[in-house]
Amino acid sequence: MLKFLQILVRKTINFISELGQIGIFTIQVHRYFPQVWRSKHLVLKQMELVGNKSLPLVLLIGVFTGVISALEATSLFDKFNMMGIAKPYLGSSIATAIFTELAPVLTALVIAGRIGASMAAEIGTMKVTEQIDALEMMSIDKNRFLAMPRTLATIVMMPILVIFSYLVGLIGAYVLTLFKFDFSFYGFFESVQRFFKIKEIVIGLIKSSVFGGVTAIIGVHVGLKTTGGAEGVGNSTVRAFTLSAAAILFLDAIFGYFY
Repeated sequence: MLKFLQILVRKTINFISELGQIGIFTIQVHRYFPQVWRSKHLVLKQMELVGNKSLPLVLLIGVFTGVISALEATSLFDKFNMMGIAKPYLGSSIATAIFTELAPVLTALVIAGRIGASMAAEIGTMKVTEQIDALEMMSIDKNRFLAMPRTLATIVMMPILVIFSYLVGLIGAYVLTLFKFDFSFYGFFESVQRFFKIKEIVIGLIKSSVFGGVTAIIGVHVGLKTTGGAEGVGNSTVRAFTLSAAAILFLDAIFGYFY
């Protein structure tokens, strides 16, 4: 029992310590945002990586997000024989779920797995091969050269990816309701329009931007802490995704409490 408590205390102290390190690292990276024009080519390169090259996967996930949300909503109402009552509100309820929760969170998890882990692997490789030390010897600040472009690019591109996810998600939801319950195009999207609130879109985009920034910060931070050669790079890749996913879900719960 004593050994278990010692391990628990040690893990807790390590967690709090790393949380503080990530907080300090975040402040250090954001200090370079006003100097973005010095590194605009690096930012644009990262924006292409985060945006263009992630778009096909985001669209695929977005379609199935809409299909699954529509399937769950219609199945629930159909189970209790309430489809006739719920039909005028179904499009709006599905859209609200997609706008505020499903699209931002699932897109963020996809980016955490694809981009956050990739950042950790790339920078971790640079760390174990002493390329980071070489940058420091040339008086190049790693936070400006490596961290700031990745963080800013992810913050900017995440809302754009989520907008695409919104569009394909609604299309996927409509297709499901069309084939399963013979919804008309007008009936579905008229419901979405009638109860639409711009607040829902804004909340989703703000959340996605925050999730993107957190994913990039954690990916770079974990990469810079990599040790142990190839095995360490592999561990950092897994760890970056795990921490990013946990942070995304935790922040989503906080957003949900306040709005």
